[in-house]
Amino acid sequence: MTKPSAPRRHLPTSPFAAPVVPVAKEFSLGDRVSHDQYGLGTIVGVEEGIAMLVDFGARQVRVLSPYTRMDRL
Repeated sequence: MTKPSAPRRHLPTSPFAAPVVPVAKEFSLGDRVSHDQYGLGTIVGVEEGIAMLVDFGARQVRVLSPYTRMDRL
């Protein structure tokens, strides 16, 4: 089974609720964060609205928006 190339459209006449798009969290350079997979880190780079470069000590990881698994401390 393959994944569809485009997300499904929600029709206004549909009896089902429209899918909820998560709101991107706001972070800035130097913020201390906690990530569900990588642990504690510091934001060292910002790509506005696209991704954050986070230093977790052992490695640096580029975390993509909407940052659902990351919280500011």
